[in-house]
Amino acid sequence: MIKFYHMPWSRSSGIRWLLEELGAPYELELMNARAPGGLPESYRAIQPNKKVPAIDHDGTIVTERAAITIYLSDVFAQAGLAPKIGDKARAAWLTWLVYSDSVFDPVVAAKAGGIDFMGSRYSYGSFDEMVANLERALSSRPYIAGDGFTSADIQIGSGISFATNILKVMPELPVFQAYLERLQARPAYQRSMALDAELARSMAG
Repeated sequence: MIKFYHMPWSRSSGIRWLLEELGAPYELELMNARAPGGLPESYRAIQPNKKVPAIDHDGTIVTERAAITIYLSDVFAQAGLAPKIGDKARAAWLTWLVYSDSVFDPVVAAKAGGIDFMGSRYSYGSFDEMVANLERALSSRPYIAGDGFTSADIQIGSGISFATNILKVMPELPVFQAYLERLQARPAYQRSMALDAELARSMAG
Protein backbone atom coordinates (compact mmCIF):
# COMPACT_ATOMS: atom_id res chain seq x y z
CA MET A 1 0.00 0.00 0.00
CA ILE A 2 1.11 3.55 -0.73
CA LYS A 3 0.81 6.23 1.94
CA PHE A 4 0.66 9.57 0.16
CA TYR A 5 1.54 12.76 2.07
CA HIS A 6 -0.46 15.47 0.38
CA MET A 7 -1.98 18.92 0.64
CA PRO A 8 -4.64 19.92 -1.90
CA TRP A 9 -3.89 22.63 -4.46
CA SER A 10 -0.16 22.33 -3.83
CA ARG A 11 2.80 20.94 -5.74
CA SER A 12 1.77 17.47 -4.61
CA SER A 13 -1.42 17.61 -6.70
CA GLY A 14 0.52 16.25 -9.67
CA ILE A 15 1.38 13.13 -7.68
CA ARG A 16 -2.29 12.63 -6.83
CA TRP A 17 -3.04 12.84 -10.55
CA LEU A 18 -0.27 10.29 -11.19
CA LEU A 19 -1.74 7.89 -8.63
CA GLU A 20 -5.14 8.19 -10.31
CA GLU A 21 -3.57 7.50 -13.72
CA LEU A 22 -1.78 4.44 -12.35
CA GLY A 23 -4.89 3.07 -10.66
CA ALA A 24 -2.69 2.31 -7.66
CA PRO A 25 -4.41 1.95 -4.27
CA TYR A 26 -3.22 4.59 -1.83
CA GLU A 27 -3.95 5.98 1.60
CA LEU A 28 -3.90 9.75 1.86
CA GLU A 29 -2.16 11.44 4.78
CA LEU A 30 -3.39 15.03 4.87
CA MET A 31 -0.62 17.56 5.52
CA ASN A 32 -2.07 20.96 6.34
CA ALA A 33 0.77 23.45 6.01
CA ARG A 34 -1.65 26.25 6.91
CA ALA A 35 -2.44 24.84 10.33
CA PRO A 36 -1.12 26.76 13.37
CA GLY A 37 2.56 25.88 13.66
CA GLY A 38 2.66 24.40 10.18
CA LEU A 39 3.44 20.75 9.58
CA PRO A 40 4.50 18.66 12.60
CA GLU A 41 8.20 18.36 13.31
CA SER A 42 7.84 14.58 13.23
CA TYR A 43 7.22 14.82 9.47
CA ARG A 44 10.93 15.56 8.96
CA ALA A 45 11.52 11.82 9.36
CA ILE A 46 9.65 11.45 6.07
CA GLN A 47 10.54 14.70 4.28
CA PRO A 48 13.56 16.59 5.70
CA ASN A 49 12.24 20.01 4.62
CA LYS A 50 8.65 19.27 5.70
CA LYS A 51 7.40 19.67 2.12
CA VAL A 52 4.86 17.73 0.13
CA PRO A 53 4.66 15.41 -1.69
CA ALA A 54 6.18 12.28 -0.21
CA ILE A 55 5.19 8.63 -0.36
CA ASP A 56 5.80 5.60 1.81
CA HIS A 57 5.40 2.44 -0.28
CA ASP A 58 5.44 -0.53 2.08
CA GLY A 59 8.26 1.06 4.09
CA THR A 60 10.13 2.58 1.14
CA ILE A 61 10.06 6.38 1.42
CA VAL A 62 10.44 8.51 -1.70
CA THR A 63 10.45 12.31 -1.84
CA GLU A 64 10.77 14.88 -4.66
CA ARG A 65 8.24 14.84 -7.47
CA ALA A 66 10.54 13.61 -10.22
CA ALA A 67 11.84 10.76 -8.05
CA ILE A 68 8.32 9.77 -6.97
CA THR A 69 7.15 9.83 -10.58
CA ILE A 70 10.04 7.67 -11.80
CA TYR A 71 9.64 5.24 -8.93
CA LEU A 72 5.87 4.79 -9.25
CA SER A 73 5.92 4.66 -13.06
CA ASP A 74 8.40 1.79 -12.88
CA VAL A 75 6.73 -0.07 -10.01
CA PHE A 76 3.36 0.11 -11.78
CA ALA A 77 4.79 -0.39 -15.26
CA GLN A 78 1.61 -2.09 -16.44
CA ALA A 79 -0.02 1.35 -16.62
CA GLY A 80 2.28 2.20 -19.53
CA LEU A 81 3.18 5.70 -18.35
CA ALA A 82 6.93 5.36 -18.87
CA PRO A 83 9.26 3.85 -21.48
CA LYS A 84 10.97 0.74 -20.18
CA ILE A 85 14.65 0.61 -19.24
CA GLY A 86 16.57 0.01 -22.47
CA ASP A 87 14.04 1.86 -24.61
CA LYS A 88 15.70 4.90 -26.20
CA ALA A 89 12.50 6.89 -25.63
CA ARG A 90 13.24 6.71 -21.90
CA ALA A 91 15.97 9.35 -22.27
CA ALA A 92 13.50 12.11 -23.19
CA TRP A 93 11.10 10.98 -20.46
CA LEU A 94 13.82 11.13 -17.80
CA THR A 95 15.13 14.44 -19.12
CA TRP A 96 11.78 16.19 -18.86
CA LEU A 97 11.01 14.78 -15.43
CA VAL A 98 14.30 16.04 -14.03
CA TYR A 99 13.85 19.33 -15.90
CA SER A 100 10.53 19.86 -14.15
CA ASP A 101 12.25 19.86 -10.74
CA SER A 102 15.69 21.24 -11.56
CA VAL A 103 14.83 24.01 -14.04
CA PHE A 104 11.12 24.67 -14.41
CA ASP A 105 10.22 24.92 -10.74
CA PRO A 106 13.20 27.09 -9.64
CA VAL A 107 12.78 29.65 -12.42
CA VAL A 108 9.00 29.82 -11.90
CA ALA A 109 9.47 30.31 -8.15
CA ALA A 110 12.05 33.03 -8.79
CA LYS A 111 9.78 34.76 -11.30
CA ALA A 112 6.82 34.64 -8.91
CA GLY A 113 9.05 36.12 -6.21
CA GLY A 114 10.12 39.00 -8.42
CA ILE A 115 13.67 37.73 -8.85
CA ASP A 116 15.26 38.25 -12.26
CA PHE A 117 17.85 35.97 -13.85
CA MET A 118 20.90 36.05 -11.60
CA GLY A 119 23.56 35.02 -14.08
CA SER A 120 25.26 31.89 -15.35
CA ARG A 121 26.44 30.90 -11.85
CA TYR A 122 22.93 29.53 -11.25
CA SER A 123 22.41 26.13 -12.81
CA TYR A 124 18.75 26.51 -13.74
CA GLY A 125 19.11 29.36 -16.26
CA SER A 126 16.49 32.00 -16.94
CA PHE A 127 12.72 32.07 -17.01
CA ASP A 128 12.66 33.20 -20.66
CA GLU A 129 14.94 30.32 -21.67
CA MET A 130 12.61 27.87 -19.94
CA VAL A 131 9.53 29.28 -21.70
CA ALA A 132 11.28 29.16 -25.09
CA ASN A 133 12.38 25.56 -24.48
CA LEU A 134 8.86 24.43 -23.62
CA GLU A 135 7.39 26.32 -26.56
CA ARG A 136 9.82 24.63 -28.99
CA ALA A 137 9.14 21.19 -27.56
CA LEU A 138 5.35 21.45 -27.50
CA SER A 139 5.24 23.02 -30.97
CA SER A 140 6.94 19.94 -32.41
CA ARG A 141 4.91 17.17 -30.75
CA PRO A 142 1.65 16.69 -28.81
CA TYR A 143 3.26 15.56 -25.56
CA ILE A 144 6.38 16.65 -23.77
CA ALA A 145 8.47 13.50 -24.34
CA GLY A 146 7.04 12.40 -27.69
CA ASP A 147 3.86 11.42 -29.49
CA GLY A 148 2.22 9.67 -26.55
CA PHE A 149 1.16 10.70 -23.04
CA THR A 150 3.58 9.75 -20.25
CA SER A 151 3.96 10.57 -16.59
CA ALA A 152 6.40 13.34 -17.59
CA ASP A 153 3.34 15.20 -18.91
CA ILE A 154 1.78 15.03 -15.47
CA GLN A 155 4.63 16.94 -13.88
CA ILE A 156 5.29 19.39 -16.72
CA GLY A 157 1.57 19.92 -17.27
CA SER A 158 0.87 20.42 -13.57
CA GLY A 159 3.70 22.93 -13.44
CA ILE A 160 2.45 24.92 -16.42
CA SER A 161 -1.08 24.96 -15.01
CA PHE A 162 0.11 26.08 -11.56
CA ALA A 163 2.38 28.77 -13.00
CA THR A 164 -0.41 30.01 -15.28
CA ASN A 165 -3.50 29.86 -13.08
CA ILE A 166 -2.17 30.21 -9.53
CA LEU A 167 1.12 32.10 -9.74
CA LYS A 168 0.06 34.07 -12.86
CA VAL A 169 3.59 34.19 -14.29
CA MET A 170 3.42 31.86 -17.30
CA PRO A 171 2.58 33.44 -20.66
CA GLU A 172 -0.69 32.07 -22.00
CA LEU A 173 0.70 31.01 -25.36
CA PRO A 174 -1.68 29.06 -27.65
CA VAL A 175 0.66 26.05 -27.68
CA PHE A 176 0.56 25.88 -23.87
CA GLN A 177 -3.21 26.27 -23.74
CA ALA A 178 -3.74 23.51 -26.31
CA TYR A 179 -1.39 21.23 -24.36
CA LEU A 180 -3.26 21.84 -21.10
CA GLU A 181 -6.58 21.16 -22.82
CA ARG A 182 -5.31 17.77 -23.99
CA LEU A 183 -4.14 16.88 -20.49
CA GLN A 184 -7.20 18.19 -18.68
CA ALA A 185 -9.49 16.04 -20.83
CA ARG A 186 -8.04 12.92 -19.22
CA PRO A 187 -10.45 11.20 -16.77
CA ALA A 188 -7.71 10.66 -14.17
CA TYR A 189 -6.90 14.38 -14.18
CA GLN A 190 -10.56 15.23 -13.67
CA ARG A 191 -10.88 12.70 -10.82
CA SER A 192 -7.80 14.05 -9.07
CA MET A 193 -9.02 17.64 -9.32
CA ALA A 194 -12.45 16.69 -7.98
CA LEU A 195 -10.86 14.83 -5.07
CA ASP A 196 -8.64 17.81 -4.27
CA ALA A 197 -11.61 20.18 -4.42
CA GLU A 198 -13.53 17.98 -1.99
CA LEU A 199 -10.53 17.74 0.34
CA ALA A 200 -10.02 21.51 0.25
CA ARG A 201 -13.68 22.08 1.14
CA SER A 202 -13.40 19.71 4.10
CA MET A 203 -10.35 21.57 5.37
CA ALA A 204 -12.11 24.93 5.05
CA GLY A 205 -15.18 23.67 6.87
